[in-house]
Amino acid sequence: MLRGLVDTKSSAPPLSAGFGDMKQLEAELRRSIAGEVRFDSGSRALYAADASNYRQVPIGVVIPRTIEDVIETVRLCYRYGAPVLSRGGGTSLCGQCCNVAVVMDFSKYLNRVLEVDSRTKTARVQPGCVLDDLRHAAEKQGLTFAPDPATHNHNTLGGMIGNNSCGPHSVMGGETVHNIIELDVLTYDGTRMTVGATSDEQLQEILAQPGRRGDIYAHLQKLRDRYANQIRGRFPQIPRRVSGYNLEALLPEHGFHVAQALVGSEATCVVILEAKVRLLDNPAARSLLVLGYKDVYEAGDHVPEVLRHKPIALEGMDDRLIADMTAVHLHPDNVKLLPEGGGWLLVEFGGDSKGDSDAQARRLMEALKQAEHPPSMKLFDDPPVEKMLWKVRESGLGATAHVPDKPITWEGWEDSAVPPENLGQYLRKLRALFEKYGYACDLYGHFGQGCVHTRIDFDLETADGIRTFRAFLHEAARLVVSLGGSISGEHGDGQSKAELLPIMFGDELMQAFREFKGIWDPHWKMNPGKVVGAYRADENLRLGTDYNPPVLPVHFHYPRDNGDFSRTLLRCVGVGECRKKEGTMCPSYMATREEMHSTRGRAHLLFEMVRGEVITGGWKNESVHEALDLCLSCKGCKGECPVNVDMATYKAEFMSHYYEGRLRPASAYAFGLIDRWARMASHAPGLANFLTQREPFAALAKKIVGIAPQRRITSLAGESFASWYGKHPRKQQGRRRIILWPDTFNNYFHPDTARAALEVLEHAGFDVAIPKVHLCCGRPLYEFGMLDRAKSYLERVLDVLADDIRAGTPIVGLEPACVSVFREEMPDLLARNEQAKRLREKVFLLSEFLEREADGFPFPKLERHAVVHGHCHHKSVLKMDAEVSVMNKLGLDFDLLDSGCCGMAGSFGFEKEKYAVSMQCAERVLLPAVRNAPDGTLVIADGFSCREQLLQTTDAEPLHLAQVLRMALHQQDGKH
Repeated sequence: MLRGLVDTKSSAPPLSAGFGDMKQLEAELRRSIAGEVRFDSGSRALYAADASNYRQVPIGVVIPRTIEDVIETVRLCYRYGAPVLSRGGGTSLCGQCCNVAVVMDFSKYLNRVLEVDSRTKTARVQPGCVLDDLRHAAEKQGLTFAPDPATHNHNTLGGMIGNNSCGPHSVMGGETVHNIIELDVLTYDGTRMTVGATSDEQLQEILAQPGRRGDIYAHLQKLRDRYANQIRGRFPQIPRRVSGYNLEALLPEHGFHVAQALVGSEATCVVILEAKVRLLDNPAARSLLVLGYKDVYEAGDHVPEVLRHKPIALEGMDDRLIADMTAVHLHPDNVKLLPEGGGWLLVEFGGDSKGDSDAQARRLMEALKQAEHPPSMKLFDDPPVEKMLWKVRESGLGATAHVPDKPITWEGWEDSAVPPENLGQYLRKLRALFEKYGYACDLYGHFGQGCVHTRIDFDLETADGIRTFRAFLHEAARLVVSLGGSISGEHGDGQSKAELLPIMFGDELMQAFREFKGIWDPHWKMNPGKVVGAYRADENLRLGTDYNPPVLPVHFHYPRDNGDFSRTLLRCVGVGECRKKEGTMCPSYMATREEMHSTRGRAHLLFEMVRGEVITGGWKNESVHEALDLCLSCKGCKGECPVNVDMATYKAEFMSHYYEGRLRPASAYAFGLIDRWARMASHAPGLANFLTQREPFAALAKKIVGIAPQRRITSLAGESFASWYGKHPRKQQGRRRIILWPDTFNNYFHPDTARAALEVLEHAGFDVAIPKVHLCCGRPLYEFGMLDRAKSYLERVLDVLADDIRAGTPIVGLEPACVSVFREEMPDLLARNEQAKRLREKVFLLSEFLEREADGFPFPKLERHAVVHGHCHHKSVLKMDAEVSVMNKLGLDFDLLDSGCCGMAGSFGFEKEKYAVSMQCAERVLLPAVRNAPDGTLVIADGFSCREQLLQTTDAEPLHLAQVLRMALHQQDGKH
């Protein structure tokens, strides 16, 4: 049960007090609301942590569909004495989003932009609205919402209001608090009201009204009058002060702005139902200037000088961050763009035109050149390149969380802020403090507002380490306050910094904070134990001295985590990048909007499974299986997650243990062993096709295997590629030997792809061989956890191709999923096999081979328009660079779609239970783009599954790059 509050001066009751029958509460919620009510152990485990160091298992989870659901949920929680926690994207870094409470997740349904008014430059949003959705809607009218944290593509406005979020462009438009006009709020006792700025006349009207609203305003007025002098004297007047409650907003000079007073209250006072926000003119053009200094301290010294030129963003970072990015191979090409230096400032200017913004940047450059030791400078004019540089800065968390041969780093002192004129001094003293405590970390952040980000290698598992962690926090708090700064400059207080607030504000203002919460929440049930009356920073740790995960026998070696599966499960830091709506990661989340279908949700469930407290049964747990079963194994997370969580591998690992000692579903044997069935059927393809294409046999086959009735079983080719190859006259004399890998799909189902590749490679001057016997990489086996069999497949490949592997013979693969097996799964399953390492280095996609090995290949021209869909593994693991280069050399006018996953993903899209999600994935971008393409447009998709999805859902005839290359050759030679 929850522990009592630490702050004995608080008037709050202990958190364990006043709980009624939670099973009865669950039953009443189910009867009373249209939304989803989840009190099961899997859902509770799913929401037990956020992006912080903390973990608290909730009472249950409610996903409201309507505002009425929210009101009814709070009413019932009030009746049963259950605490309430509002949650958006769950990206909080200070423990605000985990609690022993009924969690209301607003992000799935209450996520709309209700209105954008260009005349008043305002917008109305629901609390679960994602920031980028608001910004995209506003940009259509030339407007923007200024605060933009790095999580802008998945964080919610409700969370931003709760935390008073900021971001790089707060230089232009202030913190979230400066951009809130009105809030529609609900108190724990059921009072709903709209709050905003309050004139004296309005205040008198409200005070004259009977009831709870008038009582709240009366107490707020008394609180303001009693503490006004303390508020004016103790609140630091700096660009970034996020710590504490925003009592300044109640002062007369700030218009008794009750809405702004609630911004940053972290769901401890009210539930936000709707917000009216301020919008700013969005600069028509932007220019990015990067300045390189000797070190980060010198960069900090020069921030005031740069600010005088009024940039709209001013970010900083040190050489340690760049070194760590290099170590984890994060954005290597982007890093090369930086000018010479050991500390950098990224300075962005906005203007009415590119000439205007460039001119502002050049004026700063001219001014800086007059200094005795001017920085190195680079002005970037190409928006895509500017975006690449912003990625460098935004990737701070991903670059520093899990660096090879270094301890894991954690938040805890990651957003302190000082006056910009004190930044250089603070950076030097902060580094000295790190060294005193033996911590090593990077420094970066929103330097234009004096806000410093870092992750620190705290020891949060031993008693001594945790004592040292807490001692550091107190000394760091005294340091930042001594320089006129704020303990939190962006992420809030939550639990991690709440106990430090007296150092910054003193006892009198701490009492004011307690009274402020008590006015709104006299029962102390709104996100209790956060901000005031809070737990200490060393309580409720995700790890702590009780953390002792069992050593589990596993199939993969997890070399990046020293072979430790439990450490692998700490890789997810909870930042939630997997909840975005673009890119490849995470297709099932994009379709369902369910936390359990995000990479983060699945990682949290696996962590809880190993912990064994809420989720029991280990590998056999059904909640974990349910979440992982809808993973498409796209590996989007491996490529796009800031810390490279590899859920496809974790899924294969889990499934192997889950099915140990039990039968798998029929689909596992039908699809997992597809290479064997295809090989057998290839001896009588006519009979096989008759039984799978003709009714009633086709319907019966689909029913037996569990294939969706809407799907068509892919027919076998009349002749496999390998069989055709045996009759093909070969050009060998004096040519370099290479192997064309005849994967199961392009061998037995789409052999024309392999024939096209053979023609292209021979045209390029190579002696093209294929393996002498049937081989398969085993890709379909991973989906169903058949890892022992997958390992034997790979060992057979190594045995059959032993001589060619030793000779360094290049192997060209056509199916991205198969090539990724040799690049990813094989080295991890056969970690100590030197042949596996050799093979990995010599396996290429066709485009990679032509770019790297086929020197002087005369690319023919094919001046056609094309839409291009990249296979998930191609985009995430192998990358599309070579593919793009080849298409450019062909002269294609092409659109590379941001289409995510096609939704077919091997067997996934065929399975009856997954068909709906498969189609949601496909309909998000890919299918509309293909259907709307002009006549004559080429559709290019290298993945067999991707082509199959298109063939079954559109009139398109998708082509592999090999077929496009052959088309270009034939056009050049006058063939048809």
